[in-house]
Amino acid sequence: MVYLFLSEPNWIDEVDSESTKMRISLLNQLESVLWSLMMSGGRSEARLWLCNTIAEMSSITPHHQRELFVKLLRSMRQKQGLASQLLLLMFEKSPQKGGFILVKRSYVLEKFFEGNPRRISQWFSSFSSGSGLEHGKGAKALSQFAFINRDICWEELEWKGKHGQSPAMVATKPHYFLDLDIQRTVENFLENVPEFWSSNEFAESIRDGEILFIDRQFFVQYFVDLMYKEDSKDMWEVINEFIMEQPFSSLSRHLLITLEELDLCYFLELLCKLLKPKKESTSFDRGSHLFEIILSECSGCGSIDQILLLNAIITQGRQLLRLSRDEEAKEEQAKINDILSKISAIPSSINSLTPFFKNCFKMKNVEVIKYLGLQCWLLYYRLSQECQTPQSWESLFVENEIHYRKSDKYALLDLDRSSDESIFYFDYRESAVVKHRKRQKGKSKRRKKEHDDIYDDELLDFDAKNHGLDVQSTTGSCWLLSTDGYSTSWTSADLPEHLYKHCLLKWMTCFFAKRVEGCFKESATNDEK
Repeated sequence: MVYLFLSEPNWIDEVDSESTKMRISLLNQLESVLWSLMMSGGRSEARLWLCNTIAEMSSITPHHQRELFVKLLRSMRQKQGLASQLLLLMFEKSPQKGGFILVKRSYVLEKFFEGNPRRISQWFSSFSSGSGLEHGKGAKALSQFAFINRDICWEELEWKGKHGQSPAMVATKPHYFLDLDIQRTVENFLENVPEFWSSNEFAESIRDGEILFIDRQFFVQYFVDLMYKEDSKDMWEVINEFIMEQPFSSLSRHLLITLEELDLCYFLELLCKLLKPKKESTSFDRGSHLFEIILSECSGCGSIDQILLLNAIITQGRQLLRLSRDEEAKEEQAKINDILSKISAIPSSINSLTPFFKNCFKMKNVEVIKYLGLQCWLLYYRLSQECQTPQSWESLFVENEIHYRKSDKYALLDLDRSSDESIFYFDYRESAVVKHRKRQKGKSKRRKKEHDDIYDDELLDFDAKNHGLDVQSTTGSCWLLSTDGYSTSWTSADLPEHLYKHCLLKWMTCFFAKRVEGCFKESATNDEK
């Protein structure tokens, strides 16, 4: 029998110190095994999990994320990797911001084009053939400037033919610009027409930032120099603006993975100062609240090992399960099975975790989260092993007083079948499963119904075979549960993870609610004294 311990603990029970000590000792062993699994491929994967968890946090405001990332950027003058990654993201998401910076400094692009025929060709060669298409941005800037300032620069235009073209001729036939020798012309402008590089025509051509994509690395280095060597005010204003506009999730996923571990520790410290989570919360309706408490409790520890472990336990249960099933992890898997066997041998009842819960009141918050998280992950591991059939799942629901509705998620294939016909209701107080069906009228309708049922079964079987799915998980083993208000249809494959997360949040809510109540009582007693 697998207990999920979803009932309110009986807080008046005496603490069974021996069983509690045994459970904690076994959970400490499990901690070592899981850490070994996480580190088997290096720390990079565990750090990626941590970055993904941070990215999912929803309590960070745009102003907070600006403060957070700008502080980090300004602290890393000697390490330009983060700034470079941010700038590449800005080029991708908002290239016009880079264009805005360049418009004020268009003259610097003389160096960009000097001695580089490839860049010259890419930016200035797109002249219109007269078929309705406009000149490219660089070509348009060159032609407009040449017409407006023909008295100072027309002679610098180099033509491929035997003779050049006059302004009057090109004005009537713009496609003549196709005969321009772009490379030689631009080289002439670089040497003899400095006015072009600071002109409005050229500045306008780079305003939208399209020029950044000709050579991203050149502009990344130029902007990094503006940030750190020149401490350019307008450059930092653009950075501030861009950071505030981007989703926190996007910034975190793109930037945090580039940090060295020491810098990631500094980021976590900054993040913790902004969060200030309410540890007395009695409703852990989101896993990220637990993670905020972990950050708060672990801040200043000088190492992120504990954060990596706790994050893996409470948010990456599926990934840990995957690692435990790896072919190269047979030794660790054997250890987990042994720990599971010993913990399962501890006398169980629906309230068997009460002594364990009560013992947790002696611990710090972060220790409570660790032990409850380890216990919960072990439950996840056990469910994924032992619950392999629809009958085993339904037995689990009944034993743990979980209301459920069983529904064929492919019912839409049968257009004549009402959605109510495929739903089963369970009430643990009656311990009965009642299948509701509507009566069919008329033999022809019954025959059609039977034909449709057979057809549906064939379709389901075909789908399962052709997509490598578990037939049990697609034909008759799909449930709606009271654990989430019947809002999601769960299959056998996803139920262990759902129940693991549900139990974790339920246990945390229960424990911290009691801890707050205890604090209130203690405070009231002290006031009376």
